[in-house]
Amino acid sequence: MTERTEDPAADIAWMRQLAEDGARTPMQGSSLLMFGGLLYGLASLFHWAVIVDLVPLADNQIWIGWIVATVAYWIVLGVTIPRLRRAGVSTTANRAAGIAWSGMGWGIFALFVAMSVLGWRVADEAVINAMFALIPSIIMVFYGVGWAVHAEMQRSRMLWALSLSSFVAAPLLALFAGHAEQYLAYAAALFGLMALPGFLLMRQARA
Repeated sequence: MTERTEDPAADIAWMRQLAEDGARTPMQGSSLLMFGGLLYGLASLFHWAVIVDLVPLADNQIWIGWIVATVAYWIVLGVTIPRLRRAGVSTTANRAAGIAWSGMGWGIFALFVAMSVLGWRVADEAVINAMFALIPSIIMVFYGVGWAVHAEMQRSRMLWALSLSSFVAAPLLALFAGHAEQYLAYAAALFGLMALPGFLLMRQARA
């Protein structure tokens, strides 16, 4: 039997090194945040355009934009992730932030699957509409968690502001539930809280 020896000093030193690495190392993969915010923001605008009859599609075709955005994002992932792995050394802070964002993405996917299954089981249009009207708010909560982990790893006040803004956006989007304007507001949140910060972080990393 082996006995585990606690070493508080070593643990503190590891945590300090983690924080220092995060503070001085630009985030990897910020282009994924930019493309995610851009693609899904455009999908939200497409959703709004269908609702207000700017695009001649039936209501049961309204999800085409989301499907196209998802396929396009998978292509971006397939191209970008291998390039990031070949790019060089990845710090512990970057890996931790990357795991957080990856977990968030899988969480959103699981959420959609769960809601689809629930919608199929319930088969009540009013319940289904109410359930899917909450999706933008729930996703902004996911983004708030992702930015919070990222902010702690990078020790960045700006990223903490993005996290708090994402949390604030969640109930604000719920105010527009059931109205076409919800998807305009959601697009603005995706562009402002994901696409633009991702672009700025990408530029910072290249500099």
